[in-house]
Amino acid sequence: MNTKSLAAEFIGTFALIFIGAGAGALGVGGLVGVALAHGLVIVGFAYAYGHISGTHVNPAITFGLWVAGEIPLAKAAGYWVAQFAGATAAAATLRFVLGAESGLGATLLAPGVTVAQGIVVEAILTFFLANAVFNTAVSGKAGNLAGLAIGLTLTFAILMGGPLTGASLNPARTLGPALLTGNLSQLWIYFAGPLAGAAAAAVLYRNLFK
Repeated sequence: MNTKSLAAEFIGTFALIFIGAGAGALGVGGLVGVALAHGLVIVGFAYAYGHISGTHVNPAITFGLWVAGEIPLAKAAGYWVAQFAGATAAAATLRFVLGAESGLGATLLAPGVTVAQGIVVEAILTFFLANAVFNTAVSGKAGNLAGLAIGLTLTFAILMGGPLTGASLNPARTLGPALLTGNLSQLWIYFAGPLAGAAAAAVLYRNLFK
């Protein structure tokens, strides 16, 4: 772990929240616009910073890589600090640019979606995302197409899960806007679901696909 890696994780996570959550707050393009905003950020930064930090930009993905034994705990902890800091800085910037009344693209359960349903949706979709990371980027099997595969996976996950949970799949994606809007009541759901999903993908990769 070095300063370059931490800077890459900070900037990449900042971009994901500023562009992804920002698109959600603005409502431009509806669900498809929000899905593409998130997915395209991942594609762009996977190629920009993948060789520096791996472009996790997601504490759940970092957690999964640690569970799979792909990174040491000290490196994971450094990434988590950078990711949460980047997300918080992005949300603060969105609040300055768009105002708190915009909602800052916060991810919350839709009316009628229970806590249990929300956790399951977030876990399954994060499993798909982490599965893509493991079997493309980590395995090296997809070559230069890994970034595209991961970005497209996030896009299709948001297309399905967006109307239900906001399809965060990323504790930092939820934490930043939650802190700046002051609504932390559902925050734990967006830690529990994504961490469980990423851990499941890690165990599967380590014991079956690797």
